[in-house]
Amino acid sequence: MTATESQEAALVAAAVEVRGRAHCPFSGFAVGCAMRDVDGRIWTGANVENASYTLGLCAERVAIFHAVTHGAGKIASIAVVTAAEVPTPPCGACRQILFEFAADADLVLVTTGGARLHSSVRDLLPLAFDAGFLTPRQP
Repeated sequence: MTATESQEAALVAAAVEVRGRAHCPFSGFAVGCAMRDVDGRIWTGANVENASYTLGLCAERVAIFHAVTHGAGKIASIAVVTAAEVPTPPCGACRQILFEFAADADLVLVTTGGARLHSSVRDLLPLAFDAGFLTPRQP
C-alpha cells in the first residue's frame, strides 16, 4: 500500500519530531522512525542508548514495539530520519523485526538535508527468516 505524498510528508514530519527525543549521548547519532498503519494511525520511536552499549534500542524497533503493544493494525509505511549525509538503512536486527511485523510496508529513508531513498521492508531482507521455518518441513 503506497503512501500518498501527504501521508509520506506527515510520516516524515513525525519521524523528524520524534528524532528530537532520541537518547544518544554516546554515539550522538539520533534516529527517528514513524510508521503508519492501515487505519492511518502513526506510531513513533527514537533510538535509546545505554551505557552498556548492547542494551540500547534502535528507533525502528522502539516504533514497531510501540505499535504492536498499543494495538496497531498492519503497518503500511515507514519513515526513518537521520542527519547522515546519505539515507541510512535499518541495521540487521531492525530489518528482521520489521520483516516479522511489516514485511510488505513501504519504506522511505530520509536525511535532515532532504535526501530520500524509497524501498520496501521486503527488499531490505532477501531470503528472510520467518515463522515458516519454525515448522518442520517435509523433504
